[in-house]
Amino acid sequence: MHCSPWICCQLGAREHYAIPRSLHQHGKLTHLITDAWVLPQSPLNLLPTPLLTNLRDRFHPDLAQASVYAFTHSLIRFELAQRLQKTSGWTRIISRNHWFQQRAVELLETLTPKLNTRPILFAYSYAALELFRYAKTQGWTTILGQIDPGLVEETLVEQEHIRYPDSQSIWQPAPPQYWMNWQEECLLADQIIVNSPWSSQALQQVGLPANKIDIIPLAYKPPETASNFGRTYPSAFSTERPLRVLFLGQVILRKGIGAILEAAELLHHQPIEFWLVGSLGIARQAKMYRQIQWIGAIPRRKTAQYYQRADVFLFPTLSDGFGLVQLEAQAWKLPIIASRFCGEVVKDRVNGLILPEVTGEAIAQALEFCLNNPGQLQVFAEAATDMSAFSLSQLHHYLQSIPYEHL
Repeated sequence: MHCSPWICCQLGAREHYAIPRSLHQHGKLTHLITDAWVLPQSPLNLLPTPLLTNLRDRFHPDLAQASVYAFTHSLIRFELAQRLQKTSGWTRIISRNHWFQQRAVELLETLTPKLNTRPILFAYSYAALELFRYAKTQGWTTILGQIDPGLVEETLVEQEHIRYPDSQSIWQPAPPQYWMNWQEECLLADQIIVNSPWSSQALQQVGLPANKIDIIPLAYKPPETASNFGRTYPSAFSTERPLRVLFLGQVILRKGIGAILEAAELLHHQPIEFWLVGSLGIARQAKMYRQIQWIGAIPRRKTAQYYQRADVFLFPTLSDGFGLVQLEAQAWKLPIIASRFCGEVVKDRVNGLILPEVTGEAIAQALEFCLNNPGQLQVFAEAATDMSAFSLSQLHHYLQSIPYEHL
């Protein structure tokens, strides 16, 4: 058990500020440094422009009494300047990461003399390099939160785009400097936190030592209304009552959308509906069957109605650090069909099905099983994951159990 205080540097509202929240809950958070922090009473909440709508999520009541530093107005100026310069893609992402780190290091330089002890500095991947360089000059411990499986994921996604050239995706691989900076982040990190065994394997594939990597699942608090939710299935699916298959997330090739569309083609004569909920990152296919509903992006508050109305949740991702949507689906007792390349939420044939591979055939076979066995879906629903394993208290326990002998 380690008693050093933590400073968390976080660009965006990643994981709903779970790590700083869990630390603050146990008196271990010295400061949260983030790009934007918009209090409920802030006039910024009244502004309707698309640029500012996502700023409304940049606050959490659990951190209302925490020491939070943010650069909200600087961020607004930065984003406006980027729009005027018409930057996009990796250029804007890298510029934003650099902007945040510059501001955060300047702030750390003013805070350091007031610290009573050497803290642990936590930052997320791709926006940690300059922070870690500074921390090392002060003799601080550094912990990297790795948000995805890194280079291995990019290789998989690149191969998928070769496999589906007609998707007309705007995806581009990151420039080499991005990965060089990341590799230096990993070198400067005393420990690296990942969210799944899959991410750990992917990092080890590019040479990171296993004893430097800790697997800590995401934290998630289900909606209070979900605990009493009851799920029922018909005795048989029909054209009047088809199997409702929900995909919720970015509609992109990395999430297995190519294989989903192939499965839909294989099953086009079956009583089945596919609900694709999320922002569209590929071209809508010309040859599409009536059972595919392209619902598009929706506000977060409306996701619950889709989880409630669906019969099965489809998550055939090629690669995800975890896939929080799995926990959201399980909170509503929704059985899941998932790939192996994400956080371990599905227990095969207990609360869902694990795909042997991400292909249209594998997905079609899993969905045919569901079509033919509605009673088994009821069993899966009643065996939904225990959410206490993903609580903030459990997250704090994991953080305090990091093997500090390696630091």
